[in-house]
Amino acid sequence: MRAGIVALAAVFGITPLVPGADLLARAVTPPNSSATTDTSQTAELAAYRQSLLHRQSSAIDIHNATIKALHDLKVQELGYEPSITDPREIARQIMTNKYGWGDDQFTCYNSIIMRESRWNPYADNPHSSAYGIPQALPGSKMASFGSDWRTNPATQIRWGLDYVHDRYGTPCQAWGFKRSHGWY
Repeated sequence: MRAGIVALAAVFGITPLVPGADLLARAVTPPNSSATTDTSQTAELAAYRQSLLHRQSSAIDIHNATIKALHDLKVQELGYEPSITDPREIARQIMTNKYGWGDDQFTCYNSIIMRESRWNPYADNPHSSAYGIPQALPGSKMASFGSDWRTNPATQIRWGLDYVHDRYGTPCQAWGFKRSHGWY
């Protein structure tokens, strides 16, 4: 038992609190090693570990920066944060990020959509082939923005905002037209 404690003490460079352990420790310690060598090896090991941790930390930072850059590119491409699922918030973000429109324009767009579909991506007009949140006529027009046009609110909203922008200029101009004509 005493020899085991002394051996562990020698490995870790500590002095055990066992009577006579100093004699056994000297016997277990290799003849060419010294306290200076142990301290030097410990310092080298600490420096190596510090260097390794620094490299790992740098690699993690680079990886995280890459993920953020790819995410930011996706947001820029789509015009909205991909994790958002609320159709109104998707529309707000696209309106701000792609068109530079503010809350006043969202209010107008919301007025249109509430009368068209109430933000229901599955809204289907039984009297025409109008479909989805913007009530595209026919609904298949939205396929130009994605093959998921039947089920994806973001695809429908992107198509609808593009339609409003191209045909009317702004949602408020589209809303004015809809109020006077009953359709947009």
